Amino acid sequence: MTGHTPNRRSNTDNDRYGHLIEHIQDAVVEFELVDGVPVVVDVNRAFTETFGYDADAAMGEVLNELIVPVGLREEAQTLDSRTSSGEINYRRVKRETADGLREFLYRGIPYADDRVGDGGFAVYTDLTGIVQNERRARVMNRVLRHNLRNKANLIVAHTTQLLAAFEEQSADRTAAAATVERAANDLQQLTEEAGEINRVLNAAEGTETVDCVPTIRRVVATHRQESPDAVVETDLPASLDVRANRHLDVALDSLVDNAIRHNPAAEPRVRVCAAAEAEGWATIHVEDDGPSIPAAERDVVTGEAEITPTRHGSGLGLWLVKWTVETFGGELSFSESDLGGNDVRIRLPRP
Repeated sequence: MTGHTPNRRSNTDNDRYGHLIEHIQDAVVEFELVDGVPVVVDVNRAFTETFGYDADAAMGEVLNELIVPVGLREEAQTLDSRTSSGEINYRRVKRETADGLREFLYRGIPYADDRVGDGGFAVYTDLTGIVQNERRARVMNRVLRHNLRNKANLIVAHTTQLLAAFEEQSADRTAAAATVERAANDLQQLTEEAGEINRVLNAAEGTETVDCVPTIRRVVATHRQESPDAVVETDLPASLDVRANRHLDVALDSLVDNAIRHNPAAEPRVRVCAAAEAEGWATIHVEDDGPSIPAAERDVVTGEAEITPTRHGSGLGLWLVKWTVETFGGELSFSESDLGGNDVRIRLPRP
């Protein structure tokens, strides 16, 4: 058997490669390892803009001395050692830029097997804005949820006490107290949905094969018990496997709850159906006979309209369902039900 001769890039391939690297928005630097130390061979435009060095000035310089903070040089040397041995590095790192210290996703990629130990490429994706937003969102989420929940509980408790203290229970007083109580309950619901959204978006778990029929039956049984005036029907197969996880319960619970809670009828009607589709998909329908979800709210949730100060949806329930379903690789859509109200559809991949 003859040995395999590795392919070499032609001049045309080199031109294409250079064109690609030059127009990548991430900072890219090619380096040689001289006694284990990375020395700059070439950089792309994003590198010069991010780190503030002209390409000519950077070439031939020690990379770590250009961009690695003094206190992190030892960490950088460890990464260089891994590159020397042919290992690919992925790590969050901090680097000195033209605008100060910033956080990056660093990927160190050594040359191919025939040149291991000679050098490679470093790619820096700026994560500073993403990381800052993540941290700010966590703080806001925790503080707001904690305070909203506590304040809502206080409002409910004190409204009940005030109403009991009135000597005369007039219709106006009763109506006012009921309005305040509903608003407080809505706040409690909002904090619960925000907490669940946070858990869904930050969950490390992936999807698995889930029989959605027992999940649907469990959700329906809960709402039949909690809302005895509602008529909750099902039309389900014996079983139906989909790609999901435990958060499917929460998404379905939110849809059934919305269908009941936002229906002013004395006897709200809800129907939950599920069926397999062709080409590896399944759809779960949650239908009702209540008022239609406003088109503006549907369009914002589906992405057909932009969020604005006056157009953002009335709550978090549909956002919770949308983002949960999207973590499964599915989608959320809306249509009109033959019950006269909404048909909210969850489309999920099948295993």
